[in-house]
Amino acid sequence: MSYESTTTFVNVTCEASCLTVEFNRPDALNAFRPEMLSEAARLIEQAGIDEKVSVIVLRGAGRAFSAGVDLKVLQGIAPQGGIIGDVFDEPAARLASAIRQSNVPVIARAVGACFTGALEIALHCDFIYTTDTTKFGDTHTKFGLRPTWGMSQTLSRAVGQRRARELSFTATIFTGAQAAQWGVANASFDTPEALDEALAITCQRIASNSAEAVAAMKDLYRLAENEDGITASLNNELASTYEISFTSLKLSPFSFIPSPLTLDSVISFLVFHSVVFFYKFSIFSVVVRFERRHTTT
Repeated sequence: MSYESTTTFVNVTCEASCLTVEFNRPDALNAFRPEMLSEAARLIEQAGIDEKVSVIVLRGAGRAFSAGVDLKVLQGIAPQGGIIGDVFDEPAARLASAIRQSNVPVIARAVGACFTGALEIALHCDFIYTTDTTKFGDTHTKFGLRPTWGMSQTLSRAVGQRRARELSFTATIFTGAQAAQWGVANASFDTPEALDEALAITCQRIASNSAEAVAAMKDLYRLAENEDGITASLNNELASTYEISFTSLKLSPFSFIPSPLTLDSVISFLVFHSVVFFYKFSIFSVVVRFERRHTTT
């Protein structure tokens, strides 16, 4: 079976039973365009039925795995409820499903940068290799967005609920060394060269084992994730709706159409800040009374 990419934004090679799918926009830190996700999904789906492929490596060209979604693609689209929409969500869902449902192990080689949507895709892989200085982060909240590609399900499964919430709520950037320590990545290496040496050994070890047994193990690990089932959880994540304001404002540097200023939004703004002022004034009054009481005594 031969492999050819239908877009210049994705490279593909197949050597020694290892299929390598490479995001190829190095000048843009491999920021995702929809066709990159669709093509990566198609190639992984193809490899899943190819008996000659034992392992798949997902990587980025140049100095980054991926900086995440290319927000410039969304010019003219106003996100609703913090959701960027089907233009990305549909191909991302296909790629996530292709990775998870493939009988072949998929390894993410996450080097340089792996942010938000890229981190979501990497977390769907069977495991992640990285380098100590690689930068990771879930920046949804920084831009007034919410996840629809699985972050709320996969990150918490990797690092636990409390750390996942901290990372998402604060949009904290963390290193590859921390990613390995916390369970985001399986291993972190000093250099990309050291990573590639270890990755080659891992691929060889997988290829030397029974393909049928590896496929069975992958299927059984999928069952282990089924509380209500991660598929149902992912669908619930996508189907959930929330009121998230100021998304367009946060994303305005990327030429989004700003939300119109309405009377309701002005009233909401004034009410909110009135409540905040009353709360701060109440706290101040309590502190003043407390200090006066202790001063007189």
